[in-house]
Amino acid sequence: MVTTKLKIQDKLPLTCTRIGTCCHGNLVFLNPWELLCLANEKKITASEFRDLYTDFGGIRMKFQGKKDARGKQACNQYIENFGCSVHLSRPLACRLFPLGRHIQSNEVNYIFQGKEFPCSNGCPEVFDLPHLSVGEYLKGQETETFEKAQDAYLDLMQNIADIAFTLLLDTGLSESGETKTLNAWRMMGNDLPESLAEKIGVEWLDYLMIPEITADLNDPISFAEIHNDLLQTKAQEKFAALQTNQELHEASALMMAIALYLAIGIGANSKNLVEHWIETAKNHGAKE
Repeated sequence: MVTTKLKIQDKLPLTCTRIGTCCHGNLVFLNPWELLCLANEKKITASEFRDLYTDFGGIRMKFQGKKDARGKQACNQYIENFGCSVHLSRPLACRLFPLGRHIQSNEVNYIFQGKEFPCSNGCPEVFDLPHLSVGEYLKGQETETFEKAQDAYLDLMQNIADIAFTLLLDTGLSESGETKTLNAWRMMGNDLPESLAEKIGVEWLDYLMIPEITADLNDPISFAEIHNDLLQTKAQEKFAALQTNQELHEASALMMAIALYLAIGIGANSKNLVEHWIETAKNHGAKE
């Protein structure tokens, strides 16, 4: 599919018609901070929100509401003739829509998929409304804090992958000539989130998606840093006494599964990521 890259000053029909078209039939993925923000807005625990309103351990919003005229089901947080019931804490994916956000070499680009503007079919009325620049739209949608959260979890994702690297490269596992681990990494790069969730298991999913953190939600960077420390401590406790190659292999594969699961939640391309990580590991002596 063609990707259209935008400049911050580009003007587009970005004034929302507020008829709920984008609240039906879409995929909305979450990072852990967003999940907790939604739970707070709903005035329930993160665990309750995850179990009631998300799929696959908390990574994706459920769309099981009433169908629209196109036969597409609504997000579970959408209320007919009202709108989003958690609008103030809606995740970045909702705030950006119909735009996407792409990071390459630390450069942020805003994009949309396809040659035609995505609202052309579902909401053609937008063309009769005032056009906004990309920058004006982002400001109006108050994306800044949510973008900071996304970037902080991008760093956390890499830190988790680094644990997988350490278990492979710094323990004697790769020096043994073992080849199963990189094969496992590659296979997981093609996994759907439900498959990754099964491989991760309930205990680690809880640590990842509903961490017990009391930090200020208005500071997602600090929140993610505390979360990172919790995960690092958990990994040290679990893996400090590993001895056999099989144990090291399983631990490395688990950490990579967690990193790739989180990658899906923050909108990264898990297949491309894992291929990059495999090449990096091979350059440091790992075998496939």
